[in-house]
Amino acid sequence: MAQTPNGMRISEMAWQKALARDAVIRPLAFGGTLSVTERSSACKQLGLKQSRFYQLLGQFRRKPVTSSLLDETPGPEKGRRLLSPEQEAVVTQAIQETYCRRERPTITAVHDHVRFVCRERNLAAPSWKAVKVRIDQADRQKLTKAREGAPASRQRFSAVVGEYSAEHAMEIVQIDHTLVDLFVVDAVNRQPLQRPWLTLAIDIASRMVAGFYLSLEHPSSTSVALAIRHMVLPKTPWLAEQKVSGDWPVYGLPTAIHLDNAREFRGKALVWGAAEHGINLIHRPVARPHYGGHIERLIGTMMGAVHFLPGSTSSDVASRGDYDPQKHAVMTFDELEQWLALEIVGRYHADIHRALKIPPRLAWEDAVVARREPLRLPYDGHRFVLDFLPFEERVIRRDGLHLFGLKYWDDVLSPWTGAPDKMRVRYDPRDISCVFVDGPTGESWPVRFADLGRPRITLGEHRQAVAALRARGLQSVDEHLIFETIEAQRQIVEMAGRQTRSMRRGVERQARAFAATERHTIGTTDDDDESEFLDLSPLSVEEWS
Repeated sequence: MAQTPNGMRISEMAWQKALARDAVIRPLAFGGTLSVTERSSACKQLGLKQSRFYQLLGQFRRKPVTSSLLDETPGPEKGRRLLSPEQEAVVTQAIQETYCRRERPTITAVHDHVRFVCRERNLAAPSWKAVKVRIDQADRQKLTKAREGAPASRQRFSAVVGEYSAEHAMEIVQIDHTLVDLFVVDAVNRQPLQRPWLTLAIDIASRMVAGFYLSLEHPSSTSVALAIRHMVLPKTPWLAEQKVSGDWPVYGLPTAIHLDNAREFRGKALVWGAAEHGINLIHRPVARPHYGGHIERLIGTMMGAVHFLPGSTSSDVASRGDYDPQKHAVMTFDELEQWLALEIVGRYHADIHRALKIPPRLAWEDAVVARREPLRLPYDGHRFVLDFLPFEERVIRRDGLHLFGLKYWDDVLSPWTGAPDKMRVRYDPRDISCVFVDGPTGESWPVRFADLGRPRITLGEHRQAVAALRARGLQSVDEHLIFETIEAQRQIVEMAGRQTRSMRRGVERQARAFAATERHTIGTTDDDDESEFLDLSPLSVEEWS
């Protein structure tokens, strides 16, 4: 059994079937009235009657996620028989010997071959549908290469040699991280802290900055999720929050995201979230850095502008001379974030792009017009963010949900107490006082600490507390000890916060983590009572992929 991105438990075959339907239906869903040719071709590719095709199309238009294309009853298809190993071997051999030929035989020809071999071996012949399902699950790139040749396979599935190109807006977006060439200071004492990390996204067709995420933490699956959120959702409210005037019209779900091979770009949450929202993930070939040329040049442009700011480290040590960037640092994290927004909206988007010969802002307008269908937004903004957060799977015990050695509870979990099936639990490492449990039919519930008197903590604080207790020889760590240790550590940090830079980093990280989760509450209920949480002194944040 497998789980969909929204937590529905289904068979792996059912999920692969939904993915195959998504590949055909998604391009047709919002492009206007279907022609007879488009409808007939789609029905033929999917093996569906016209009525069933329109039923699925309607479901997808109402809720444009892959799980909308599952059969009505999650799990194995009604009446489906599992094939024996001998039958599976016959089907696999038939696909290799019959289907993978340049004559491009039909599925019916493969099924005829299977029936012939099964009759010779005295086996029950699998149905035509069973053969089709296994062809749908096969490696599409290998099948295309065998049936249509290597050039067709490369054109359809492989990267363009040198660099990616795109014809319309949000067709391909590249994302990458960089350590900003600038030291920021803390907001209270204006003392140097550290260099932040910047996650940037660029729309290939227009060279517009699609979105960004600035953090004091090392890149992780969470920073990728938050960069994708900023990229996809309209930015007008965010610009107002930053007190930045100007227009940043980039929004919408991309067709594909191009990434390098870092661990945070291969996490299970990113893979599931992308599949649910019809986003194709393309990973850069190993040792082929030129494939990320667009985002690398954007990073270079942004850092080139940063080098004129006080506190900049410049691009190399030799060029600094006796300049000490930490002594000259004056900008807080929030000020740097606002400055980046102004640099992007007011300068980069408005300046002539060397390759395009026009400003990215004008190129964006042309790229939007070139789209066959309008830019698409997630059907549910809150759910969209959750789909990309890291997750674990847990059973619901009689004494609650256990995660990170901590207990969580809400009465909504009562029907699943003691059930053997695991439920998907999503979390934001910046504040683990509340997690999000995916229900069996796709809903998501915010679930807080079982003890509502517990303070808000970050995952980093929790890890540090557990490590400190184990260093004292306490192998069996309980929840009460963890929170006692966190409180003691926060008091130490508060006393030392003005003395050392490392302590100030912890203060700033924790303060920013909680401020961000308060400002962008994800899927919480309307009656959340913030007074339930105690305000304690801060420690560092830790994000895990």
